[in-house]
Amino acid sequence: MLENVITVALEKNYDVLLSKNTSTTAAVDNENAFGAFLPQFNITGTASGNNPTQVLQFKDATRNQQGETKQQSLTAALAMNWVLFDGTKMFATKARIAAIASQGELLVKDQMVNTIATVINNYYNIVRQKQQLNATRELMAVNEERVKLAERKLAVGIGAKPELLQAKVDLNAQKTQVLVQETAIAVLKEQMNTLTGLSLPPNYDVADTIVINLNLTQDEISENIEQSNFSLLSSKWNIVIAEKSLHERKAGLAPTISVNGNYGYSKTNNTILLNPFGTIYFQSSGLSAYGANITIPVFNSLNNRRLIQQGKVTLDRQKLLFTQQKVTVDMNIKNVFINYENSKKVLLIEEENILLARENVNIALESFKRGVSTFIELRTAQQSLADAYNRLITARFNAKVSETELLRLKGTLLTQK
Repeated sequence: MLENVITVALEKNYDVLLSKNTSTTAAVDNENAFGAFLPQFNITGTASGNNPTQVLQFKDATRNQQGETKQQSLTAALAMNWVLFDGTKMFATKARIAAIASQGELLVKDQMVNTIATVINNYYNIVRQKQQLNATRELMAVNEERVKLAERKLAVGIGAKPELLQAKVDLNAQKTQVLVQETAIAVLKEQMNTLTGLSLPPNYDVADTIVINLNLTQDEISENIEQSNFSLLSSKWNIVIAEKSLHERKAGLAPTISVNGNYGYSKTNNTILLNPFGTIYFQSSGLSAYGANITIPVFNSLNNRRLIQQGKVTLDRQKLLFTQQKVTVDMNIKNVFINYENSKKVLLIEEENILLARENVNIALESFKRGVSTFIELRTAQQSLADAYNRLITARFNAKVSETELLRLKGTLLTQK
């Protein structure tokens, strides 16, 4: 069941879906980043017309004319610009975009690992509450027997009413606890359903036991942690991205060489012309301009210098952040492993202790039936069993949480799902 829930969560969890969406955006940018090496083409066009009234006067008054004219014009141009060299900025840009895309894939995996850990902890928290519910029902059976025995003793005149009342109070308290546990289980199941994008069936059940790997070692988790922890791997890519960004800024100091060309078409048609010496029709086409440009940066108000200095600061900051994150991960592994080891020790003790507490309740109940022990002794034994169950179930859950956290830090949850 847990494996099925994890599979659904990886497909439907909104945090995973959002991280995949972000990664897809970076991948699209990377797929089209080669465009920085290609020329740019732009087409422009204009169509116009005019119909003004003209008055033409000459020295020879017989040539004077006036009236409306009509002109139609059409122009179009195809312009090309191709940057051949920009201080290798285009190569740095392509590498930076590729690094962002690679980091996006790691961020998706990191989110998937975190989601798996959350699902596992939530799932076994439901199992924990279910075990607590079963333990409460087991204790209720003893209290129901107490009530029956107290009623019989009171009926034959050898019991006391306070003994019966206390047994009923304890039984009602456990009935209330059952309702509390059932509510807790229902709430946790809804939380689990939210983690899977509301994709679980209305009524689903979980396992009865908490499966724990008790054989993890600290060396196993810490070994090559920089190559397996997705958060650290992503942080490494931040350093690469900062390096490529600095390369881009340094390229601003280099000359830029480009070639350009322009193919044009122009047509003018004077359909109505008053001036007999004017052109009635004009058309031209072909290469109107072409050449090469070189731009050498000389001084731009120290802006390039400022950008390069900021790029160096950013690079140093990313290196510091990676070192800090590595120290944090190492510290978390040590602390979680301490909790893991302590939980295992507590678990071994409580596994033995629960057997002793059960036997003690059975002995106390039989003694109470024969009248050789008081209800206080039986109630004390019951409370000891309840406490033992609480400690045992908590120890199991804590051990599982520590195990899951160690595997999350190692980054192996994704391969073990």
